[in-house]
Amino acid sequence: MTGHNSKPTVGGLWDTTTTSSSVPVALTWLVWSLFAASIVALAARVRFEGVWEIPGLVAVDGLTVLMWVVVTFFSGIVHSYSRRYMAGSAHQTAFFATVFGFTLVVMGLVAADSVVLFGLLWLAMGLLMAKLIGIVDGWTQAQEAASVARRYFLASGALLGVSLAALWWATGATTISGIAAAAGTLGGPVWLLAAASLVLVAMVQSALVPFHGWLLSSMTAPTPASALMHAGFVNAGGILLVRFAPVVTVDPGLMLAVVAVGGASAIAGKLLKSVQTDVKGKLGCSTVGQMGFMIMQAGLGFFGAAITHLILHGFYKAYQFLSSGGRIERTEPAEGTPHTVGPVTSAVGFAAMLLTGLGGGVLFAALTGKGTAVDAGLLLTFFVVLTTLHAARSAVHTTSLSATARYGAVPLVFFPAIVVYAVVYEAVAGLLAGLPVVTAPTELTVLHAAIAVGFVGIYVAIETGVHERSRRLYVLLLNASQPAAATLQTSAEEYNEY
Repeated sequence: MTGHNSKPTVGGLWDTTTTSSSVPVALTWLVWSLFAASIVALAARVRFEGVWEIPGLVAVDGLTVLMWVVVTFFSGIVHSYSRRYMAGSAHQTAFFATVFGFTLVVMGLVAADSVVLFGLLWLAMGLLMAKLIGIVDGWTQAQEAASVARRYFLASGALLGVSLAALWWATGATTISGIAAAAGTLGGPVWLLAAASLVLVAMVQSALVPFHGWLLSSMTAPTPASALMHAGFVNAGGILLVRFAPVVTVDPGLMLAVVAVGGASAIAGKLLKSVQTDVKGKLGCSTVGQMGFMIMQAGLGFFGAAITHLILHGFYKAYQFLSSGGRIERTEPAEGTPHTVGPVTSAVGFAAMLLTGLGGGVLFAALTGKGTAVDAGLLLTFFVVLTTLHAARSAVHTTSLSATARYGAVPLVFFPAIVVYAVVYEAVAGLLAGLPVVTAPTELTVLHAAIAVGFVGIYVAIETGVHERSRRLYVLLLNASQPAAATLQTSAEEYNEY
């Protein structure tokens, strides 16, 4: 025992009606007002189309209003949830002010057309998120986690500055729309520097391997801040690639590289998740993998699908984080707790999963038209089916159904999910129709096939538990998934009082 007498952490819920600060109430009301205004803007955009702009500064298009709705909705949920979560905290006012400021910055970012404004807002977004990670100023581990994140975000901002400067040098344009219009003239070393920097910025922002360290070190953030981070902040990497799609689609080789790094992170995230023992750690590794899928979709040339994925993932991950406390209460450690959703151990089970997946692929192709030609649409359909089927199996696996009943329950969850994915994708693609590049499917190559085969092989090995037989791999994954040493909490007494 350390001799430190920590205060009890169990007691009655705080009465939010007696709080002395009016800031949480005012900002919660204001952010929901912004959500309502965003809905109106979205309806107006659908009705009148076109781009509303202040030339050289901002341009409000379909992507802008869609992201306004998504961002303000998630922010509203976080504000409302945090009124009780942060009640009684000495950092309550600072927390709400930072979350609201973050919301405004992101709304400005998705509307920015000026490259200078875009770069400044990108940097401000990262610094505000770092502030949320270290919102508790007296907690050493929280401050270290904020420092780790800040270093990553400053590096991301610097890389973006290099890219924007190179694009200005190559095109003479000072706006994103101007760069898109001149994309046909891009090429050579300057373009390669700009495009490679953009991809690296997206990888850092979306916490792709090997830049996932800041995300796994950010668990000191209050849970609602983590929800905002995983449901919104990491998605900015996909938004960046969509905004600068005319730049990254110049060369098929770069697009293939984007697919490769996305696929590697998707697999790595699943592997890293298999060695995690805490709920937030598992969710963090899941985000690494899901952002990999999003980047893969962009690399295949389906930018509308990437936006669809980040929206659906945002809803899922926000719910998972905000309900994580309940999961802890209902879960008991067990000797035989599996790390995967459970292998398919019988021929009947394998056939059921295969037929379900094939049926889902046909359904998705029929609803979207993707996967009906020999191009990247085949891979898009395959990856959508794979991720949705895995999510359906995971959802069914948490129930008390028997193994036999699960085979019948999976299709009941899977097919509606495929329909929802396809419908949302078509709606998003329609909203993005005015962007310079929304769909630019690449031709399938031997390298695409090799990536797909390798991905399937590793995925099947994970699902069947082959990876769990190697102690060396286990240690490697455990080391790779460790947060920065100075951010670890070694004793509950160190943070109970916060």
